[in-house]
Amino acid sequence: MSVSSHRQRWLTSLVLLPALACLVFVGNWALFAGVLAVCLLGLYEFYSLFWPKGQRFATKAAGLALCAVYLLVVQLGYASAADGMLLAGVWGANLFFLRAFTRTQGAARYPDSLVFIAGLLYVPAMLHFFLEFRPLETILVLLATFASDTGAYYAGSWFGKRKIWPTVSPKKTWSGSLGGALVCVVTCMFLGLTFADWPWGRPGWGAWLLLGLALNLASQFGDFFESALKRSLDAKDSGALLPGHGGVLDRIDSLLLVTPVYKGASILFELVSNQ
Repeated sequence: MSVSSHRQRWLTSLVLLPALACLVFVGNWALFAGVLAVCLLGLYEFYSLFWPKGQRFATKAAGLALCAVYLLVVQLGYASAADGMLLAGVWGANLFFLRAFTRTQGAARYPDSLVFIAGLLYVPAMLHFFLEFRPLETILVLLATFASDTGAYYAGSWFGKRKIWPTVSPKKTWSGSLGGALVCVVTCMFLGLTFADWPWGRPGWGAWLLLGLALNLASQFGDFFESALKRSLDAKDSGALLPGHGGVLDRIDSLLLVTPVYKGASILFELVSNQ
């Protein structure tokens, strides 16, 4: 990464981080607005990887509309209804394919329906958990992701030699992977052992160490997945909205897997604490 690109990356972060902190601090509908904006932009970029330059405009619009309504229903506290909406979206896409197949068999393509469904499951279904997290949980998830990315970047830049998965991400190294894991674990252990306002009590240091490792692995695989996806579609970035970072999807690729993994871990912590 060039010096100018590195500077752009930090300037963008310095603008976004205070805005993100304000959303977390204010919470409620302000946080909802932030999650909604990120999901809409990320979902649009995901669809545009498959359907660039105005292709499938109506399908994109339907996906974005369903995303917005889905998040609104979650925000209002109707999680079961929101899950039903996603299932309705799946079968809506299936019925659309059925209609297209009936009209023009040769032109009907089920992969288009799968892209529509996958976008909803990949972006809003993953990030909607932020609408359920406590502020401290939101901070932990965001900082764990940021620590993984930043630790990996600098450890890889300073010490990286051996590539970890060159066919997927040529710049990622084992040193970067281990550096990101170390910073993520330290971050999780610090937050976990410093603050007491966890919904499941106060687990010991071993639990926070394991959580840090799990979130770091999720962060790395989330990044690898999006890299492979872009390479399969001959795309360098998902967009150009964020200078030095690419698109919104490029910035949240790790977060999209860290968030549900943390949600699962929090359920496990709560089950263990209630024994």
